Amino acid sequence: MRMDPLIRDQRLLDALESVVQEPYEGIVWRSVKEGRDPLICSRSGGRWDDGTFDVLYTSETRDAAIAERRYHLYQGQPIPPVDINYELFELSVSLSAVIRFPDVGALAAVSLDAASIGHLTYVKRYGEYTRSQQVAEASAFLGADGILAPSARHTGSLNLIVFCEQDTETSKNIVRSHRETGEAVTAGLPRKTGNGKMQSFPLSAM
Repeated sequence: MRMDPLIRDQRLLDALESVVQEPYEGIVWRSVKEGRDPLICSRSGGRWDDGTFDVLYTSETRDAAIAERRYHLYQGQPIPPVDINYELFELSVSLSAVIRFPDVGALAAVSLDAASIGHLTYVKRYGEYTRSQQVAEASAFLGADGILAPSARHTGSLNLIVFCEQDTETSKNIVRSHRETGEAVTAGLPRKTGNGKMQSFPLSAM
């Protein structure tokens, strides 16, 4: 059970309480560094966690998971780090109480500016996170065990963020690892080869 150190925005709590928490069951995708357990939750201080509770970031589509990884791998630079390998996993997830924001318009109900999502540079990205972190923390406070929200990196896709410290009935399991798609994260984008020259890896490598 999470501790409760915050004074929360009552208007935000009222807005979230008007949203029905629903069960969720399905297949999601997650990209992690090679060898890392994709089911391990963390406090990354990302878009949907303020660093005070453990979450698991996943995407409903393979393309969204790859787009999210690309964004963080490239860190706003034209060339990603070399010699970093990633695995793409399919996970089965079952949650009891998910708050759903099916599109960016739905986020307006919790005073989250949809126009700002995914528009800041990598260095300034935390400027977008304040309100979404408040929304996630308040949702967890109200008993939700996850949020379904639009991906900032892949238009039309949704990300499922699992709150890992709730007392609800949840399950998450590995369905399969796509080790053969290790180039997917950087496919079609420029990278340095061993001789220092630039090369684009074709999308067919995915």
